[in-house]
Amino acid sequence: MSLEQQVFDAGVVGAGGAGFPTYKKLVPGVELLVINAAECEPLLASDRYLMRHNAAQVIAGIQAVTSHCQIPRAVIGTKSHYVAEIAALRQAIAAAGAAIEVFGVDSFYPAGDEQVLIYEITGRTVPPGGIPLDLGMVVMNVATVANVAAATAGEAVTRKLVTVTGEVNQPVVVDAPVGSLVGDLIAAAGGVTADPYVIVRGGPMMGKHYPMAAAATLGYGKADGGLIVLPAAHPLVQFGAKPLARMLAETKSMCIQCRMCTDLCPRYLIGHQMRPHRVMRALQTGVDEADLRDALLCCECGICELYSCPMGLSPRQMNIYAKGLLRAQGVRVDDHTVNTDQTTLREHRRIPQQRFIDRWQLSDYPTSIDEMVRIDPAVVSLPTKHGVGRAATPCVAAGDLVRRGQLVARIEFGEVGAPVHASIDGRVSEVTDDHIMIKQEGM
Repeated sequence: MSLEQQVFDAGVVGAGGAGFPTYKKLVPGVELLVINAAECEPLLASDRYLMRHNAAQVIAGIQAVTSHCQIPRAVIGTKSHYVAEIAALRQAIAAAGAAIEVFGVDSFYPAGDEQVLIYEITGRTVPPGGIPLDLGMVVMNVATVANVAAATAGEAVTRKLVTVTGEVNQPVVVDAPVGSLVGDLIAAAGGVTADPYVIVRGGPMMGKHYPMAAAATLGYGKADGGLIVLPAAHPLVQFGAKPLARMLAETKSMCIQCRMCTDLCPRYLIGHQMRPHRVMRALQTGVDEADLRDALLCCECGICELYSCPMGLSPRQMNIYAKGLLRAQGVRVDDHTVNTDQTTLREHRRIPQQRFIDRWQLSDYPTSIDEMVRIDPAVVSLPTKHGVGRAATPCVAAGDLVRRGQLVARIEFGEVGAPVHASIDGRVSEVTDDHIMIKQEGM
């Protein structure tokens, strides 16, 4: 059986956030495999834990990919201050006799953005609107290649490492079945220490906010690596709660066109014409609507609104709003020019990650966690869609008994998406287009 088929059958997707189906990246003609081990967001610690404690599986997955796709060079990009993680990786590389490099980058945000990491390692820019493959490169998350190694042994993706931190009694890395409910993940961290609180699914900069009530129903997917509990009154929560109408009104009345959002934009600094101040101006004045097209290049990292803007405006949300308008009209990126003159000051405009932590009152929470808790909850709610692509189609019905690893939602090989497998033994209690709920017998 080919590696593509093994990886597809196991339901492997990008574990770093976007959830792109990994089998689609196993293509010929690749010159460089980049392993993203820079853990982009502050406070997330799952990838660091994986590297420290299971480096051999990471290296085995890299070897499987490079061997199958005949990729001549593989580089693990991680942060230079991850000393213990780098030591573990190099020990595993030596033990495997592998020709894999480890490249250290500074601790800035967003070092884990795949296009920023490519620039750090190679000095080359992925063309605007393009993908790494345009440069003969493929990027995979460090947890993704560990799942590739498991797939070669016939093991489907049924478990996930999740960082649970913030206002909890004991921040931990949780080894959890895919589909674990937020409430069970929080319980593994000893419960919450704030009331009322908000659930951040993902990291503090780019994560999506959910109300307390979601703890009873929200299931974590294959690409979800972080759960942060924040007080409802936290500045990040309050900033993110502004309604769209208010953000638009603030844009039209308060943007002073200082261009700080552009000067510090990580995509602008690798040569993309991503100029948030021009998007803001187009929304502000209603003229030069061509400037709205810049929004299509936004990676939604949040630097523009969470760090740059002196007026406290929301350029990222305005970019997202503009992207929605443009995509509804079928507008796509049509200028793929790389403007190398924009990169000259990049080294001096990278923002240390600690500045975000301090500015947004996150310094009370740990940035590295070495305690791991394994949970086997009574109930899971498996999403049928785990990132980019279409949702898988359920192939079980309420009342069916299933075993861990059994296929419960299918997708055809060749499609953009991933099959879904039961993550616990139990009985299917609910099936919708969005999720499949499984309960252990007797629960």
